[in-house]
Amino acid sequence: MTKAEKTRQMIIETAAPLLNEKGIAGTSIDDILRVTKVAKGCLYSHFENKETLSYAMVDYLLQKVSLYIFEKLAKEKTGKMKLFAFMNIYKNPLNPPIDGGCPILNFATETDDTNPVIRQKVKVIIQKSIQLIADIVNKGIAEKEFSADFNAGEFALKMFALLEGGMMICRAANSNKQMNSIIDMLQQEIESYQVQ
Repeated sequence: MTKAEKTRQMIIETAAPLLNEKGIAGTSIDDILRVTKVAKGCLYSHFENKETLSYAMVDYLLQKVSLYIFEKLAKEKTGKMKLFAFMNIYKNPLNPPIDGGCPILNFATETDDTNPVIRQKVKVIIQKSIQLIADIVNKGIAEKEFSADFNAGEFALKMFALLEGGMMICRAANSNKQMNSIIDMLQQEIESYQVQ
């Protein structure tokens, strides 16, 4: 990386948690300058405007959450344990693995009607996440870990929607209790399809 590329990356990585926590509309250029400790001229030499910086930070955060998920799943061998590992990522909504909460949820709710570019980025990661869960179930069916009547597509949609929705509920209620119930329900359903 060149010095300019390193500076650009530092700005993205340093300001991204703030954007994830405060939102795009709630984060000002002054906020970004304060946390990155760069001059306004430096910032604008790397990013045309707040919008292009926001896109770069959203890309960074969505990639970060994707890599985190893949790292956790790669440690597990069976479909059941991969699905449980995916759920465990959401286990503590009040202390999430990504500062500021789940960027998928945060940016989906903020940009659904206001920013078609970011909405599209979020849409893609949601589709990939659901497909990842379905692929784990289908592989488990193919390997006779799960029974053939386990509907991978339906379960993947349900699991992802419950985990993301549970994250929202827990953060609003300031309690992890609801997520514990959601994970218990999902784990019981997975175990009900396990081949004995």
